[in-house]
Amino acid sequence: MRLIWVLGDQLLPDHPLLLSTSPDLLVGMIESAPRGSHIRYHQQKLTLLYSSMRHYAAGLKKRKHHVLYHHLTDLPKSSDYTAVLADWIQKHRIREIHLLDPNEYDTHHSLPALSKKLGIPVQSHPSPQFLVSRAEFQSWAQGKKSLLMESHYRRLRTERKILLDSKGKPEGGDWNLDDQNRRTFREFAKEKPIIPPLPPPTKDPLVAQVAKEVAQLFPDHPGKGADLWIPATREGALEWLKVFIRQRLEKFGPWEDTMVEGQSVLFHSVLSPFLNLGLLSPQECIDAAEKAYREGKAPLNSVEGFIRQILGWREFIHGIYWLKMPEYRNVNFLEATRPLPRWAYTGDTDMRCVSQAIHGAVDHAYNHHIQRLMVLGNYFLLGGYEPQAVLRWYTEMYLDAYDWVMAPNVLGMILFADGGFFATKPYAAGAAYQEKMGNHCASCRFDPKKKEGPDACPFHSLYWNFFGQHAKRFGKNPRIGMMVSLWAKKTPADQKQIRQNALRFLEAQK
Repeated sequence: MRLIWVLGDQLLPDHPLLLSTSPDLLVGMIESAPRGSHIRYHQQKLTLLYSSMRHYAAGLKKRKHHVLYHHLTDLPKSSDYTAVLADWIQKHRIREIHLLDPNEYDTHHSLPALSKKLGIPVQSHPSPQFLVSRAEFQSWAQGKKSLLMESHYRRLRTERKILLDSKGKPEGGDWNLDDQNRRTFREFAKEKPIIPPLPPPTKDPLVAQVAKEVAQLFPDHPGKGADLWIPATREGALEWLKVFIRQRLEKFGPWEDTMVEGQSVLFHSVLSPFLNLGLLSPQECIDAAEKAYREGKAPLNSVEGFIRQILGWREFIHGIYWLKMPEYRNVNFLEATRPLPRWAYTGDTDMRCVSQAIHGAVDHAYNHHIQRLMVLGNYFLLGGYEPQAVLRWYTEMYLDAYDWVMAPNVLGMILFADGGFFATKPYAAGAAYQEKMGNHCASCRFDPKKKEGPDACPFHSLYWNFFGQHAKRFGKNPRIGMMVSLWAKKTPADQKQIRQNALRFLEAQK
């Protein structure tokens, strides 16, 4: 007998190893409680993962596959992948195991040892879950000292003929329409765009059962699985995509960087959890958005911005991960060592923008990208928080969090811990950015316009202290050298006061 091992984040509708229902073919899926306890994954993330796996297995059975399934509650509950596979091998006389190349580095590189321990071949095969293979990305990156997402993105659009005109040029004449997609909260408040409601959660008894099991087995993990607010099926994911294209894509671009109190999604798609599980393919999301543009149902800036997130960043980040691991997870270019703040899992801080983002993560296992990058990420960067601790937090807290996506995004883009391998500058911002792009400041106890005193926004001192601390590192960086120069022009007394204010605030967060 042959076993096709389907990993939980590879729930592809057209799984290339499941095209046959041969009698000598078994399909195995494993919910591993030890793996779920590896770190404190958000209960909603675990609920989504296990629910999606169970729905997927049910679909395979309807297609007449012989499915072996190990549930969280199956005895022994402490069984890891190896123990479950060994049991199946003995019971079903399995002679070989096949699976798609795992998306996680450690899992992929553990396969030879797993094969040796089990005593049978374990063979992995290329996965179609990403548009760019690992080999293709490595070939493109070879010989380059640093990589730019923009170059990668333009190459893919050209080669795959995405958003091109009849002459093979970018639609509208420009590759990048970011300048149209950075509208401020003040503009938002003036225009008052109507925010369509998200699709209501469907009553799914399977999800309810999984949430109960997750709460029992992982009681110390953040959040509540019963509050899962997105579907856990391929059909639900397709409907979520359709609703986004029809109701939110039009206004996604202009307001994608805007933050609005009480609106955790705004016009964002929230498709990454489905993409990262394999329930949606990147190509079908890209095709749906381009079709909306061609039919005049969504403007070019919104469509280009959305496609850039998938074809550009998602594929690029995946390539970076496989290019730089395993050494990448230990990078710490800025020599940051501060432990996480005491409120990282509660949001109990007076900084309103930070508090709201933390509560979004705890309550919904979700923040949109500006909250992740320019609020929470900005705070962790400026505060000098230890990169691996921050990476762990991000991996724990989000529905779409997997090692391949979080390691490069957090270490490279958010924390600049790789020294600028693909981010040309640290994404540092002061209080003015928060006030410009969101409305949290209006109900915050700190005043973004005050630079001194107990009511001054901490982002002021944190921002300038960051550039003072790293002046030698950033002095020659053309994108931020001016900030270092401005720091140097401050009087020694002002510099000392800024340092003291920043350190005093950070010490209070312990």
